[in-house]
Amino acid sequence: MAARVVKNDTVVVLTGRDKGKEGTVTKVLIADNRVVVENINTRIRHVKARQPGQPAGRIEFFAPVAISNVAVVCQSCKRGVKVSFKLLADGTKVRACRKCGDVIEKKVVKDG
Repeated sequence: MAARVVKNDTVVVLTGRDKGKEGTVTKVLIADNRVVVENINTRIRHVKARQPGQPAGRIEFFAPVAISNVAVVCQSCKRGVKVSFKLLADGTKVRACRKCGDVIEKKVVKDG
């Protein structure tokens, strides 16, 4: 199945603590239906020094967000939209905005 949200997409958060914030997708966890978005869902983990010379402290990281809680930002609509798929005249399958119909990106979508 083709992915509606892929790495390097700009997305907007629809629900939760970070609602309304935009960020770039850094990782897609397909099996879990989650995405990691830059500067969204920030968490802090306190770690001990495990080896001599290794520092202890706080590590800040971005936790995954459910893929249903984000929407891809269309460049022409300038807002979060649902994604559909189109077949171009040359036979390539691309992602498109459901509101305006513009192609979100020119990359060919890999199927399956």
